[in-house]
Amino acid sequence: MTQPIHIGIVGAAGYTGGELLRILIHHPLAKITFAHSKSQAGKPVYSTHTDLLGDTDLIFSGEDMQQLLSQTPPDVLFLCSGHGESRKFLDAHVLAETTRIIDLSTDFRDESEGFLYGLPELQRDAIREANKVANPGCFATSIELALLPLAAAGLLREEIHVSAVTGSTGAGQALSPTTHFTWRNNNVSVYKAFTHQHLTEIKMSMGKLQTDFAKAIHFIPYRGDYTRGIMANVYTDFDGTQQEAEELYQQYYQAHPFTHLSTAAIDLKQVVNTNKCLVHVEKHEGKLLISSCIDNLTKGASGQAVQNMNLMFGLPEDSGLRLKAPAF
Repeated sequence: MTQPIHIGIVGAAGYTGGELLRILIHHPLAKITFAHSKSQAGKPVYSTHTDLLGDTDLIFSGEDMQQLLSQTPPDVLFLCSGHGESRKFLDAHVLAETTRIIDLSTDFRDESEGFLYGLPELQRDAIREANKVANPGCFATSIELALLPLAAAGLLREEIHVSAVTGSTGAGQALSPTTHFTWRNNNVSVYKAFTHQHLTEIKMSMGKLQTDFAKAIHFIPYRGDYTRGIMANVYTDFDGTQQEAEELYQQYYQAHPFTHLSTAAIDLKQVVNTNKCLVHVEKHEGKLLISSCIDNLTKGASGQAVQNMNLMFGLPEDSGLRLKAPAF
């Protein structure tokens, strides 16, 4: 495909909307038709996303959405509003038949209403044919990428234990007692232990590859005192050797451009600001420990959304996504 992809973004003033803008304004075939925000309507995009000063003169749209959708139907519409808002939006608006949808909320991750779960490492070929994609959650992405090779080999036989920590941007822009700098800084806390909403999609994804998997997934999420990135540490029973584990992961991900096995220990600075997932495996007395690192705003949200867009429009999967990590 060589024609520009005309793009609309709903909820463009938030964290995921801003990250989409940062990626798409440098994408070789992306043309942003509108970036909609009720709260910032009429203001330059760089007045909210201040790092984009000098990169774009785009103005936040605030006019009637139906008029925007009818007059200049986008080829793809990204929904970046809060959870529960995407369903309301689609109920209230009529989209052109040619407009594809990528939703970054939780609303359709159960693959309801014609949406496909958009984890490329799980169902890349199906995404290529999809018109409506539900982007995975950030914790879910990191944990699923730690487990997919085991599920594909039918090796998930016992309970799975997960501890994972995320940066403050995973909580969104709205302020709450646990997102204020004075509380979050130099602090760490557990939240939604054993009940996190991403467990539903993780179990669904494992079932796609290993239909008989019915064991519990015990998940302890942590709030970290930093801005971006997720590290998940996952362990379960494994009878194979260290070499067999590494070969299993290497083989599963060899055709995927963003997920890589590291034979050395991994850390967040290797992936922050990129669309990468790094995984590292260690065999310990009958258990396999899998560490997985992603950036919650790129591979865990907006970068993966652009990866899905690339697949849906027949582009190279990594178009516009060869991003640089800070390293130090």
